[in-house]
Parts: sequence; structure tokens; C-alpha cells
Amino acid sequence: MSERIAEDTKTGEAPDGTETHMIPSTPSRLISLLAGGLVLSACASSAMAEPETKPAPIGPYSPSIRAGDFVYLSGQIGLDPATGDYTGTEIEDQATQVLANIARLLEGECADYGDVVQSQVFITDMDNYGRFNAVYSEIMGEARPARAVVEVSRLPRDAIVEIMMTAYVPETCPE
Repeated sequence: MSERIAEDTKTGEAPDGTETHMIPSTPSRLISLLAGGLVLSACASSAMAEPETKPAPIGPYSPSIRAGDFVYLSGQIGLDPATGDYTGTEIEDQATQVLANIARLLEGECADYGDVVQSQVFITDMDNYGRFNAVYSEIMGEARPARAVVEVSRLPRDAIVEIMMTAYVPETCPE
């Protein structure tokens, strides 16, 4: 695939200094090569969220990948992108930050919570289920994607909640 990218793309630089490649046959798709991995976005860089407000991956994965009309968001934890620290130790604090991080990633894909079709939630204590639901319901508003919530023994960086989402986003992003 890397040979095809090299042949069919125009190289440029994103505002954060990241090397970017535009595929001429699909000009709305921006492919950024980050830490040896591909991050696919449906929007041109001008429509993407500001890099410093988007959560940075804490491992060798892409925060979001577009496959056709679907956008898959990797699991997000409650780290503040500006500081790299948790916004608090309570489920409400971390759930609020997780959903803010997800909103930024969705925005970068020209989407919002209304486009989310599936949500997978991992919490370290099922006793926090009601408190989590209160935050989730308030922030998600009328959006009610299919959802699973499971208790796990441990999450990366000892987070207490992690959420991954899938959104249906037909390619309607402005150039």
C-alpha cells in the first residue's frame, strides 16, 4: 500500500508539522503518516479539529480510521489533550473528558454524536454504571447509538472508563 500512496499522492504539511498526502482521485481524504501508521480522515486539514485539542494516541494505533461511510474511533480515555493528565479521579470527570475527546475526533471527521451508531464502554467498576449513565446521557443528548457497557479489570494508564465509537458519516465534508 505504501508504494501506491507514494505514486498517487501529493505531499504536504499539516498545521502541526505532520507530513500529509492527498490522494488525487479522492481529494477530500487526507492521509497523514503518523508514527509509522496511517490516519485516514474524510475532511481536508482546514476542516479538521486543531491538533493540540485532539487526544494523542498513547500507543501504536490511529485515533480514527474511515472505511467507506463509517468512521471507527479507537478507545479514548479521560486524558486532557493539553496536559496529558486526567481531569479528575471520579467517573464523572473522566467520562466527561472521554466524551469531549471523542467529540473532537468526530468533528475532525465532519461528524457529531448524532452520527454515532455504536458505542462500546469499558469501566473498571460496575458500581459506577448509574453515575456513568447520567454523564453519558447528558452529553450525548438525543443520540442513542447501540451500546455495550462492560466491566474490565484494568484499562490503559489506570483509567476508570474507556469508550470507543463507530459513526456513519457519508462523505459530505466540505473541501
